[in-house]
Amino acid sequence: MLRAAPPTLPQIQAPIADRLDRVVDEFRRIVVADFTRIAEINDYLLQVRGKLFRPGLLLLCNEVGGKSRPEAETLAAVVELMHLATLVHDDAVDHSVLRRGMPTVNAMWSHQVAIIMGDFLYSRSVSELGRLGDIEPVRILAAASNAMSIGEMRQLASCDALDFDEDDYYQLIDSKTASLMGAACELGALYGDASLRKPLARFGHHLGMAFQIVDDLLDYTSDESVLGKPSGLDLREHKVTLPLLAILPSLTPTERETVEALFADPEPEDDAIAAIIRLTHEHGGLDYAREQALAFAQRASAELDSLPDGPALQALRESIVYAVERSR
Repeated sequence: MLRAAPPTLPQIQAPIADRLDRVVDEFRRIVVADFTRIAEINDYLLQVRGKLFRPGLLLLCNEVGGKSRPEAETLAAVVELMHLATLVHDDAVDHSVLRRGMPTVNAMWSHQVAIIMGDFLYSRSVSELGRLGDIEPVRILAAASNAMSIGEMRQLASCDALDFDEDDYYQLIDSKTASLMGAACELGALYGDASLRKPLARFGHHLGMAFQIVDDLLDYTSDESVLGKPSGLDLREHKVTLPLLAILPSLTPTERETVEALFADPEPEDDAIAAIIRLTHEHGGLDYAREQALAFAQRASAELDSLPDGPALQALRESIVYAVERSR
């Protein structure tokens, strides 16, 4: 499944490039507002938006089996809206100042504006689903949205981050990342070959798990110029992810005290963060996390084995490689 030169996202999305352009047009149509401040923030978000990974997955799943429908482009825009709303809210909750190397909404405007803007993006998503008049996408996305909210609350409610265990971590990334990715893939099938909904939903879920583990790995291995956010940001925000979770049982008492000191410090210094990153390297935490990401990637790949072959299916396979081999 893996190879020396992983595919780029534009290569993966080549079979649906024209449709993704229409997704961006749909996104602009859905969020249009006659209130100046909202219009201003919308324009900014369109400039700093991501690479449309989730909408791309939705459209690729829509084309597997050769029964694609144009309504899927609207649903792809809605999925991106919901994802963006989640990021705006998360940045506000975490008081993050950078996202993909650019100032966040709360940094550019205010914490209050970010919360309201996230609500606006969610409400526009719901309005657009209502316009489509089909209850099934509402059901799928409502379940994903609920899971994401519970995941965020579960993380905030954790009194002692170092009591977080591996099961807690998987439950968290299932809620916060895999739920929406699985929903995107299921929606693509729903408006394509609906008989493929279950395997493609499972594919999206497993891919989302692998994607998030790699994302958490990159926080330990990439610098700000590569990742678009400071390396070690999760540690700075006292978030325990899989690389650190994997090594906690093997730490010496002195090493454990080093970790506890960082988590007790409301504003840890760069040197303290670097020391924890070194520990994860030395104790094999990064290798363990990568093994788990590859295991989820293999499960995602297995879900595609019995599906109709073609350019879309090949692109989905390539998306697995991209998810685990990317450097940002």
